[in-house]
Amino acid sequence: MKPISRRKFVKNSLKAAAVTAISVPFVVEAENNLAFQFSQITLPYPYPALEPNIDALTMEIHYTKHHAAYVKNVNDAIAAEKIAFDNEKDFFTNASRLSPKARNNAGGVWNHNFFWQIMKPNGGGAPSGKIAEAISSSFGSFDKFKEEFAKAAMGRFGSGWAWLVSHEGKLKIGSTANQDNPLMDSSELKGTPLLGLDVWEHAYYLKYQNKRNEYVANWWNTVNWDEAAKRLGS
Repeated sequence: MKPISRRKFVKNSLKAAAVTAISVPFVVEAENNLAFQFSQITLPYPYPALEPNIDALTMEIHYTKHHAAYVKNVNDAIAAEKIAFDNEKDFFTNASRLSPKARNNAGGVWNHNFFWQIMKPNGGGAPSGKIAEAISSSFGSFDKFKEEFAKAAMGRFGSGWAWLVSHEGKLKIGSTANQDNPLMDSSELKGTPLLGLDVWEHAYYLKYQNKRNEYVANWWNTVNWDEAAKRLGS
């Protein structure tokens, strides 16, 4: 197979970000026009801030095209399908009742808002404190945890996410397909997300091509353990 060029990948990536899923309406009549809508957080750092682990162009396309498209698409679905929930929690608790367009794009917004926050410039290293203790207790050691998390990331066929979650007092590792997340009632993996790794090709292809393993290995250098610890304590 002829390798895809960088220019062609960028073109295809931008095109894919604008695609809207076919929806099957799930109607919740709103009493007013103030239905909850999803929004995109401000990126906490400049596009080049995570280099050399994640390149600036990937970050720019990922944030301004893919993430922005999820925001537009889910809010279009909310308006068109008359979906009325008070917050994200209610939205995801009812994910199994939503149209594919609403569910997939809502997940895309939330997952990326989360993703940007659990990374930071000069991140990585080993965690400390409560989250370090929880990881050692759950997986035996930090190295064993990283090994199991990498397996979840590498084992997800096609597009999806790898997760570390807290569920019923225990830490668990798993993955979800597409833009599903552990907050959704339709997800087999459930819990409070502490870490999430985007393994869609648009998250790494420009720099790593088909070498997802290198992307996963280098991603550890970006992890914001302070944010993960905060979420464990919430």
